[in-house]
Amino acid sequence: MHLIMTHEQADFDALAAMLGAYLMHEHAYPVLPRRLNRNVRAFLNLYGSDLPFVEIEDLPNEPVTAVTLVDTQSLVTLRGVSAKTRVQVVDHHTRRENLSPHWEVKIEPVGSCTCLFVEGLREHNGNLSPLHATLLLLGIYEDTGCLTYPSTTPRDAQAVGYLLERGANLEVANKFLNPALSAEQRRVYDLLLSMAETVEVGGLQVVLSAADAGEMVDEISSVAHKIRDLLDPDALFLLVRTPEGIRLVARSTTDRVDVSSIASRFGGGGHGRAAAALIRIPEGATLPYQESGESPLEAIKREILNVLPRFIRPAVTVSQIMSANPLTVPPKMTAGEALKWMERYGFEGYPVVEDGKVVGLLNRRAVERAVAHKLSTLTVTSLMEVGSVFVYPDDPIERVRDVMAQSGWGQVPVVDRQIGNVVGIVTRTDLLRHISGEVPVPGRRNLARELEESIPEGRLMLIKAVAAEARRLHQAVYIVGGFVRDLLLGRPSLDFDIVVEGDAIHLARSLEKRYGGRILPHTRFGTAKWTISPIREKLAGMLSEKNKIDPQELPEALDLISARREFYDYPTALPTVERSSIKLDLHRRDFTINTMAVRLDGHHFGDLYDYWGGLRDLEQKVVRVLHSLSFVDDPTRQLRAVRFEQRFDFHIEHRTLQLMDEGRPLIRHLSGDRLRHELNLILQEEKVFAMLARLQELGLLAAIHPAFGWDEGIRPAMQHVLREPLPESWEFPEKVANLPIRLALAYLVWLLPNPEGKGIAERLRLPATLQEHWQDARTLLENHQTFQDFSASQVVKVLDEIALPALYAVYLLVENKQLKEVLERYIYRWRFVYPQTTGDTLKAMGIPPGPEYREILWQLRAAWLDGRVNSVEEEQALLQCLLSSATRGNSR
Repeated sequence: MHLIMTHEQADFDALAAMLGAYLMHEHAYPVLPRRLNRNVRAFLNLYGSDLPFVEIEDLPNEPVTAVTLVDTQSLVTLRGVSAKTRVQVVDHHTRRENLSPHWEVKIEPVGSCTCLFVEGLREHNGNLSPLHATLLLLGIYEDTGCLTYPSTTPRDAQAVGYLLERGANLEVANKFLNPALSAEQRRVYDLLLSMAETVEVGGLQVVLSAADAGEMVDEISSVAHKIRDLLDPDALFLLVRTPEGIRLVARSTTDRVDVSSIASRFGGGGHGRAAAALIRIPEGATLPYQESGESPLEAIKREILNVLPRFIRPAVTVSQIMSANPLTVPPKMTAGEALKWMERYGFEGYPVVEDGKVVGLLNRRAVERAVAHKLSTLTVTSLMEVGSVFVYPDDPIERVRDVMAQSGWGQVPVVDRQIGNVVGIVTRTDLLRHISGEVPVPGRRNLARELEESIPEGRLMLIKAVAAEARRLHQAVYIVGGFVRDLLLGRPSLDFDIVVEGDAIHLARSLEKRYGGRILPHTRFGTAKWTISPIREKLAGMLSEKNKIDPQELPEALDLISARREFYDYPTALPTVERSSIKLDLHRRDFTINTMAVRLDGHHFGDLYDYWGGLRDLEQKVVRVLHSLSFVDDPTRQLRAVRFEQRFDFHIEHRTLQLMDEGRPLIRHLSGDRLRHELNLILQEEKVFAMLARLQELGLLAAIHPAFGWDEGIRPAMQHVLREPLPESWEFPEKVANLPIRLALAYLVWLLPNPEGKGIAERLRLPATLQEHWQDARTLLENHQTFQDFSASQVVKVLDEIALPALYAVYLLVENKQLKEVLERYIYRWRFVYPQTTGDTLKAMGIPPGPEYREILWQLRAAWLDGRVNSVEEEQALLQCLLSSATRGNSR
């Protein structure tokens, strides 16, 4: 027989999950545990006769072939269960480490176990009665706090909606979710309340209490709920001695305390906000941590206090979510000046500062309305929201929430507690992103291990040396962008820059002074290149005196970049930059997946900073722009979006696709150099053909030039020039102008079949030499039929004037076998055919240099090519003939 079972002291989630499992396996027996929560027992007393549950004593005397465990991962000993019994676990708690490898385990992170079964019933269109729907609703509501606990997921809410559609009774649910305490529970409640002790741990208020419940068999969870509601602590731990052992019931009202982790130390488990454990102590035994003269209750309570600090998450402070070094405005600035300021930098609100103190907040809406009413000369004093509203960097974010609620300000200045100057700003968006969990708090995830495993020792030591120098100068340094993205994707590269939250040039000079090398500063952009190739040997020794590192592991140079913000004077313009914070530096980047940073200095080494949702989008395989004007600021990002999408097998999210559609016309304003740069990068990608097809699909190639496109028919030829070994016999140059030979060949192959290829090449500003190659190749391709009647010398005379890359592009694309054969003969034989006679020979014969040399030598070569001369003697005879003819011609 097949049994459905759950844990002892079953609550509504356990009971409802059993019902859900039964409705999906109607031939199974849903077995009630011996102990039920009092409100669950009350529910069964009223409605049990209409439900399929059975008592253990009523089971038939048969072998148990299968057991489905719901809302638990513990199988109690039961008659009929053997080693052959198939066990399936369906749960939503953290997986236990000691589960049998033979069990089938399904664990999903939802707020309630019942939700998993409701999803199955909905998918199979299960036939639910109103009673069934009500019990299933009770299960979800109990474990999600009526959908209010942080562990609640959208799946739980969707399941509730489905159950309400099936007739779940909210009045019945409310009655049994909030039962009054029994007389025994009330006695224990009063006892625990009188023994309650409040302690502060990590800035949190924690209540602990321990009591002997005597022979009480009612559940303790209702008592815990009542005490929690009365005292409203951040965390609550109750220890109650009962006949079966000491029960630990834990509750939390903050994400900073995960009570399930603490309960697991005592053999229990649960959720971050609600957990429990049953601690059984054999007669005469003592606990490992129990001291002499101490009762088990006292020992467990002391042990909880000892371990609690390890499980308190650090408070999230304002400094972790704020933007540093914000722009401020003076009270005397006019509305017209303020609007230009806002259009340049794009923020919605600016602190108004006078004599170093916050006196108000200026928001964009007020400025735009003033200008619209032709009041551009009004000063900020007349437009700002007046008030000295601010928070401190070390304030918890709850303080920001309260300040915003009280003041109505959507942007709250952050003020240094000692000096009193504005050091940052927190926006409503920053707060909402944190509360929603959309963006992890910077520093909560550490990638030190990944860095040390993926970066060669020499470069790692160099990074640490730079970080140490930055720390000495009180500057924060980061690796940012694509390196962090690729590190998280498990495909790390060695290509990285160092971003300095401060003065990168000052840091570079300090490194130059300490280690040597040479720096090249760029004051306008706040960047510096530290050239270290001449000092590699010396630097390798300085970085690691004990473990010798290979100097070749060090890069030739290291770029140091000051964190900066950008603004664009007009669409497609190159940006103007100003120094800023790392948060705003990351915000200027193209896509969220490129906005992550890893901090390197001091104890922050390896901390991941993710202000803009990059980690979330990386995990969801999404390419997303940061703001709606991203493609207006830089239309080349549209080509980049396709490159990242196809490279990583991601997808461009819907809103970003909409913005690409709107921004596509701006591509025509881009310079050919910028477009060619992006296409060069695409042509060097592994998934180049998927990228080209996607560019075609999105209309981006046509946006560059109306006749520009991608034809799958040329893919074999492109594959050949981009990926396969180029034949050495063709003797290609390494570059055509400034383009590597493979890229030059790729453009020739791509554009050669297109009659408008010359216009496209001009649009992309391809090198003039390459454009000439295209023209020659195109002429050859269009006139190749005439080659059928040409002699070898006639062919050579034409092909000698065409560069080898152009000939190769024609060779790969042409379908005419005769032309292919002609090109092969030319490449492998005819172009090497030359007469023995040279210009020096003619000069030695007393013939004065002149145009006749070229003609004579060509006649000799043509004779060899066409088979009219087959030996040196025949060549000499022909030469004498040609000279005689020339002499007769001159004598006339």
